Amino acid sequence: MPTIYKILPASLWAAAQDEGAFRGSDVDIRDGYIHFSTAEQAAETAAKHFAGQRDLVLLHVDADTLGAPLKWEPSRGGALFPHLYAPLKIEHVIRADPLPLGADGRHIFPPLT
Repeated sequence: MPTIYKILPASLWAAAQDEGAFRGSDVDIRDGYIHFSTAEQAAETAAKHFAGQRDLVLLHVDADTLGAPLKWEPSRGGALFPHLYAPLKIEHVIRADPLPLGADGRHIFPPLT
């Protein structure tokens, strides 16, 4: 079971829980898919796109449950990133963890698989 990760503001996660699905952030909606990262990509994604932001959540998602709408596509430096071309249903989220900022201004991640 490969796990992929989504970083998002806690307010968007709360709204998704109420609705039963996450339809994407403004950037996701603009790009036409929900951006995810692998365990190896998550910290760089946080530093590049969420630097200094508080009140973030890290979603752990079982990639195998997403089916055909999940595509692995080249992005930064040609690395393959997971992109979901559908809403993320809440039942596909294995876990949601807070993503606090450390004293050095970098996000503190839980162990990733």
